[in-house]
This record gives sequence, C-alpha cells and structure tokens, in this order.
Amino acid sequence: MSKIDSHSTHDAEQDARNENILIYVNGELVPKSEAVVSVYDSGFMLGDGMWEGLRLYNGKWAFFDEHMDRLFNSLKSVSIDIGMGPADVLDILNKTADANGMTDNAHCRLMITRGRKAKPFQHPGLSRFGPTIVAIVEHSKPSQSLQAQGISLATVPQVRGLPMSQDAKYNSHSKLNCVIGCLQAEQAGADEALMLDPHGFVNTTNACNFFIVRRGEVWTSTGDYCMNGVTRQKVIDLCRANDIPVFEKNYSLYEAYGADEAFLTGTFGAQTPVAAIDGKMIGTGDRTMTQRIRDLYKDLVFRNTGA
Repeated sequence: MSKIDSHSTHDAEQDARNENILIYVNGELVPKSEAVVSVYDSGFMLGDGMWEGLRLYNGKWAFFDEHMDRLFNSLKSVSIDIGMGPADVLDILNKTADANGMTDNAHCRLMITRGRKAKPFQHPGLSRFGPTIVAIVEHSKPSQSLQAQGISLATVPQVRGLPMSQDAKYNSHSKLNCVIGCLQAEQAGADEALMLDPHGFVNTTNACNFFIVRRGEVWTSTGDYCMNGVTRQKVIDLCRANDIPVFEKNYSLYEAYGADEAFLTGTFGAQTPVAAIDGKMIGTGDRTMTQRIRDLYKDLVFRNTGA
C-alpha cells in the first residue's frame, strides 16, 4: 500500500498563478485549459519524443548550452529534425516566460515529439506533419521541507537497462521503466525508487541521479546505465575544482547503506538529501558535505545566470 504522506524530489510550493499560464504549442501561446495536441501525436501514442527540464534564474536559463547539447544529440540519434537550432529554442523559452511574466523561480518542461501520425501505428514514417513542440513554463519553487526531511528510497526490482534495449542516456518520453520503479518504491512505503544497473550495482533513482558520501569522498555510478544529468555533471565538476575527492564507479548497496550522507541531483531540486534507503537511516543526519556542495552549486548558478 502506498504512503499517504509521501513526497518526491519534484514537490513544489503551491502557486495559484500556474492555473492561468500560457503554454507554447507549435508556434502559438495558448491558455493552459486549451493547450492540447492530437491523439495521433507520436508522443501520446508511442512515447516517441525527447524532453528537457530547465530552470529560469534572474531571466536566464541555467546551463542552457549543456541542455541543448543533450537535446539535439538525442534528437539526431532518433532522426527527429525540428528545423531549428538552440537559438530558436531559446527564443521559444524566453517568449513563453515573458508572456507569463516570469523571470525567476520558474521551471520549463520542453517537449519535442516526432509529431502527428497519419495512422495509429508504430512506423516513424507515418509521422508526416512535422514535429510537435511544446514548452510548459510554470512558477515553480522547490518545497523547502525536503531539505529538512530528506527523501526515503526503496531498492526496486526494476532496473535501468542496457544501451541496446533503451539507452538511459535518452531523455525520452518513454518513461514507463521509471514509472514502474516509482510505483514499486511507493508500494514498498518509500518516496522514490533506487534503481540498480543490469549488474546489480547502485545506479540512479527513478527521477534523479544518486550520490553517496563516504569518509569524505563523493561517489556516484559510472554513468553507463543512467541519464547523465546536467546537474550530475556540475556536481562532479565542482568537486574536482574544489579538492573534494569524487569517483564515478561501481558500488553496491553495502556501500550505500553504510554511507555518511546521500543526495540526489536534478535540474528542479538541485541537490536533495536522502534520509533513508530500504528503511535504513543514512549516516547520523549530519549533511555537511551535501550542504557544501549545495553552496558551491548555488554560487555556480549565480555565476552562470547572474542570479
């Protein structure tokens, strides 16, 4: 049975303004209640598309170039040509934010699919009408309670698979693998799932990248079987630049259970502490390293955006 009071790394403070936002849909800004795509759309029908999550600070999208590198690499890999480049995408995001009066504490989910299909079947050649592009930008501030409470994780049987099945490096609309993991964790009484790789090593969660801190060292997975998140890489880079030992390596639940600290990384929540894994409290509750990394990351965002 699921936890009634569960929360996630994407919990945000309530903001009534989001009921009246304008959403970008294929070249038009339309009210939220009217923002729709066809039931024949490849994304709805097959999960055939890619997405990015970006945050707006002081009128600037943080680490925009890195997000675009991943997006356009993904689109090229699955042969979706949107007929525009990063500068055009930036214009879409800025116009959508401006139309909603947003300059800070805003989060965008940019979604691109292969587009509407001529018939309700799988073949990509049936998507004959050009790509679908949607940008949802919401007033979105992470819930502060997460920093105090932390997230509880449960190890689940669902794994992130091998690159030749569905490469986890794709930020694709096909998220059923992660949804199943999340359901398994909630049914085990936890907030989110800790997913292993095909060899049984600790990998990632259903929504974020995962780190542990042991004896002053920061560990994360090799990255071979998980989404190589922008925030994940920024944390690794910050550790290296600030003489914090950091390792991308294979490690088991044994090391995770015995960690001094653990945290998740993602564009929305930045760094979110992990309180427990499989009912086992992580460390003593002292999160000195996590806080240090949070401070370093906040400074990096400031330098990147002027926020």
